[in-house]
Amino acid sequence: MPAEDRLANSPFAQFQLWMADAEQSEPNDPNAMSVATVSADLRPSVRIVLLKAVDDRGFIFYTNKDSRKGDELGGNPSAALLFHWKSLQRQVRIEGTVESVADADADAYFASRPRISRLGAWASRQSRPLQNRALLQQRLAETETRYPDAIPRPPYWSGYRVLPVVFEFWQDMPFRLHDRTVYRADDRGTWVQAKLFP
Repeated sequence: MPAEDRLANSPFAQFQLWMADAEQSEPNDPNAMSVATVSADLRPSVRIVLLKAVDDRGFIFYTNKDSRKGDELGGNPSAALLFHWKSLQRQVRIEGTVESVADADADAYFASRPRISRLGAWASRQSRPLQNRALLQQRLAETETRYPDAIPRPPYWSGYRVLPVVFEFWQDMPFRLHDRTVYRADDRGTWVQAKLFP
């Protein structure tokens, strides 16, 4: 892509174009994204999760709300996302506020997961100390006994939607003269596009 080329007017439309390219070229999990959060004492943390949906408002992922990221989002509902598609030499950075998804959406996604993943959501005390793997396997077996048929969604397991306020699309270019395009919403909610020095 020549550096002077403009991207789509909507950052959501541009993201969908780049995601479609990534789905064709990335060998594993083109929907993998880093999610950065900040604790109450201002310590940042980051981890990789899978993007499960994009709608006209934001980017959705699911997790245990009692996990470290859940605790941090509960105290500071802001996050940064990073998609890195090495095969395409592209990155997309997103910053925004965070809200919980509707219970109905969380229920529907939870029901679509493989059975073992649904059991694991009950068995795992995500981010808490684990004495050994045997304990996890024991908790998983106990959970399977408790739910031989339908597995309800745990009350502490749900989804988050990151509502973007800034997007940055980064394309590798020769000699590290990379192409960077940023989108910010103006006071009317219109996305304004600008270039950044590499």
